[in-house]
Amino acid sequence: MIEGKFSRKGELFFEIDFVAADGLIITVDALLDTGFTDWLAINTQDAVSLGWQLVDSQETRLTAQGEAQFNIYAGTVSLDGQEFNIPVIGGEEIAEVLLGLPWLFTRRLVVDIPNNLLTLG
Repeated sequence: MIEGKFSRKGELFFEIDFVAADGLIITVDALLDTGFTDWLAINTQDAVSLGWQLVDSQETRLTAQGEAQFNIYAGTVSLDGQEFNIPVIGGEEIAEVLLGLPWLFTRRLVVDIPNNLLTLG
């Protein structure tokens, strides 16, 4: 189980680890976005710098602003000491690391704002 934190606006953030192609571990804060239906989204530049393999380019996805083109990378992330090989959406306009809805099919989310408790496990 990993503990998260709330932003001032009440957004849900979790610390996750990216596993680069060379094995380097990079810890980042990721925003849980239940409206995002893929596993993970990051900026294309970050996916390239991690050495993640490009699987598909210019794949169309529906966003809140309409349809957009994204690259798909084969990425590895670590949550709570467990590694996952997942498809990762990469885009030039992605400003924050986003965790998507599929994580909630494999993990239990507890959100208790009054008690400042946020866990994913």
